[in-house]
Amino acid sequence: MKGIVGRKKKYVDVIALASAKGEVTPLAVVWEDGRRFNVNEVLDARRAPSRKTGDTGMRYTIRVGEHITYLWHDEQQGLWFVEAKVIPMLE
Repeated sequence: MKGIVGRKKKYVDVIALASAKGEVTPLAVVWEDGRRFNVNEVLDARRAPSRKTGDTGMRYTIRVGEHITYLWHDEQQGLWFVEAKVIPMLE
């Protein structure tokens, strides 16, 4: 079997700017292996669920390079997460 078989909730480190008004703007997503992906633009921010994992939080629609994706901030836990691809292991 090849390709993506689903999505899972994956916590990530995020570099963000918090304004004096309480607005939070993500600037970069840092993967567990240290790779850093700069957020070129925040296209939208709203409270919304993850349709793939069922979790909810403040959902940021972001552009990273040419890709548009979602990033969630679980404000109650103070954690950030994405819908990570689940790819089957090669046997």
